[in-house]
Amino acid sequence: QVQLGESGGGLVQAGGSLRLSCAASTLTFSNYAMGWFRQAPGKEREFVAAISRSGGSISYADSVKGRFTISRDNARNTVYLQMNSLKPEDTAVYYCAARWGTIAIMSDTSYPYWGQGTQVTVSS
Repeated sequence: QVQLGESGGGLVQAGGSLRLSCAASTLTFSNYAMGWFRQAPGKEREFVAAISRSGGSISYADSVKGRFTISRDNARNTVYLQMNSLKPEDTAVYYCAARWGTIAIMSDTSYPYWGQGTQVTVSS
């Protein structure tokens, strides 16, 4: 069982930056691939970014490429999402997710462990 806790959300103006963190309560964090997803009001949850357990393989949604960066620190059991050049359409609840295994997968159904989410609001 893995428990995940996100932090770092908030209100920011368009063009600004935020850094989300997700801390995992497991002694084997390096065995988990991690993902970030988001859900805006009235919309389905969508993939944002994913990172393999070693950090060597990373995937991004087209909508965030060049603006967001996913990274991880296995010594700290933490995955990060650096978000730059934020846009109002990035407003959503952001969730981190974990799955046992190597590969960074974009499908949310492949992740059995989820955090509670953190709200990101970007004003225009």
